[in-house]
Amino acid sequence: MDEEFYKHLLEKQNKVPNIPPNSHIATWALAVVHLMFPEQSKKHFDSVADLKTAFAELEEQLASILQFSDSTAFQNSAETAATFFKQLPELYRILNTDIKAIYEGDPAAFSEFEVIRSYPGLFAISLYRIAHRLCRLGVPLIPRILTEHAHSKTGIDIHPSAKIGEYFYIDHGTGVVIGESCTIGNNVKIYQGVTLGALSVRKSMAGTKRHPTVQDRVVIYSGATILGGETVIGHDSVIGGNVWLTDSVAPYSTVYHTPMISVQNIISKS
Repeated sequence: MDEEFYKHLLEKQNKVPNIPPNSHIATWALAVVHLMFPEQSKKHFDSVADLKTAFAELEEQLASILQFSDSTAFQNSAETAATFFKQLPELYRILNTDIKAIYEGDPAAFSEFEVIRSYPGLFAISLYRIAHRLCRLGVPLIPRILTEHAHSKTGIDIHPSAKIGEYFYIDHGTGVVIGESCTIGNNVKIYQGVTLGALSVRKSMAGTKRHPTVQDRVVIYSGATILGGETVIGHDSVIGGNVWLTDSVAPYSTVYHTPMISVQNIISKS
């Protein structure tokens, strides 16, 4: 092969940041979840001191990850990691509201243990909650790696910059897309195949409010598509399946799609 090709690859390799593999970053985040929710793993601790030590080790791991994520922004990676772990009680509280919303909203759920252990919606929400807090601390790249890991495992794509309130419930989940500038209120329930997206994907719109706002206590059924940064779904509304929306709807609205379906009964004459 052309010698210049190999030289190009070598030069490119030397310019790539020494960020840990995505799998390592995801393993760290899942370890945080497992310590907060021992239902996720068999690892148990005999004392508060032992548990504190385990969290301290994860804090050191985060500092190490951040040290390589951006050499300019994270010269104080240890301080950023410490700030993240100081916020764990609030993260734990919010995740418990999500667990409660899923358990109380799904007749098929027999226990919160079942929700914690097996529901893909909670898996995606958990990694989003961690990623969002890192985003708010100004951490680059790592939050997106975490939410894309959840996306690859569940089919649920939540941008880490989206703002999502408490008691959030994603049912089934496959195919859900929640865009970067989405704002979602409290007690919102979303079914599979829902897209909260942008009307345009032009690069010039980066950093603008491109995605919709969903207010409190809204239910959005499967296959609905809601687009646009100026689109607001008023509180206590119900958006039916397969609805396409680019305009705002008032609170307490019911929006539904009316398909044209014909059913023909064929009676055998034999």
